[in-house]
Amino acid sequence: MSIICTGSIAYDYLMSFPGYFRDHIIPDRLDSISLSFLVDSMVRQRGGNAPNIAYTLALLGARPTVMGTVGEDFEDYRAWLDSKGIDTSEIKVIPGKYTASFFANTDLAKNQISSFYAGAMADATQVSLRSLKNKPELVIISPNDPAAMDQYVLECHELGIPYLYDPSQQVVRVSSEELCRGVQGAHSLFVNEYEFELLQKHTCMDRQQIIDGVGFLVVTLGAKGAAVYAEGRRFDVPSVPPRAILDPTGVGDAFRGGFVRGYLLGLDWVTCGQMGSLAATYCLETQGPQEHNYTPAQFVARYREHFDDGGKLDVLLT
Repeated sequence: MSIICTGSIAYDYLMSFPGYFRDHIIPDRLDSISLSFLVDSMVRQRGGNAPNIAYTLALLGARPTVMGTVGEDFEDYRAWLDSKGIDTSEIKVIPGKYTASFFANTDLAKNQISSFYAGAMADATQVSLRSLKNKPELVIISPNDPAAMDQYVLECHELGIPYLYDPSQQVVRVSSEELCRGVQGAHSLFVNEYEFELLQKHTCMDRQQIIDGVGFLVVTLGAKGAAVYAEGRRFDVPSVPPRAILDPTGVGDAFRGGFVRGYLLGLDWVTCGQMGSLAATYCLETQGPQEHNYTPAQFVARYREHFDDGGKLDVLLT
């Protein structure tokens, strides 16, 4: 099944604060907050929603295509993605700009304070699904330039391409009209628990209207796992206990990649969710969203430490 991953393509600057943000926030002075945190480490990692999702898909044997816009500083990143079996032919370089950058500061409780610089992502409308030589069977629309996200929704409607709508952190930036259009035409919808509440607020659609309006809905619940709404039922999926917790960046993207890979293989909802949970845990155990690594055989072996797939995941080993 051919799959296009659209969304941000970015460098992540990940910093660690050796304390707790909560100790430095004065509740009755939030209207004049001014803080600077001295961090004790910083690394630059490859990131962005689209390649993060594609990375997990590729680890599990798929060959996804990433579509988006990047800056002149992207070539090393492109070589990395190519080496992992990810098609980068639909990634366009914008002259005179830097690749988008995500700055995240994480405290000892794994809380994050983050900023995002759009850079070349602001030109994402310059790439279009209409220009593809072959019609994909699924498009993932993940957080990106808001105009580009709406453009891809409209193009999927026009071209008859099923799409997975993942507004995520852009729920607060995308207009209510655009959110409604994205949800109502979606093949599937992915959000976390808080984003699901925001989506209801900003679209004026209630919980059941959203559930009924898409083919299936996945709501990630952090350490509590995830809930999958499909075929008129709710399927609860637990998280996989991590061996260590190093960095939450990209965990949601890894979950999406694991779940979608199961879906592409025709597996049942619970198995798809369990694959997402394990993929998310692998990411949580490393510093950075694309630093974890495993073979399909290693993934299946660890999966079977926690879940009984009845041999269904043998399909990953062929």
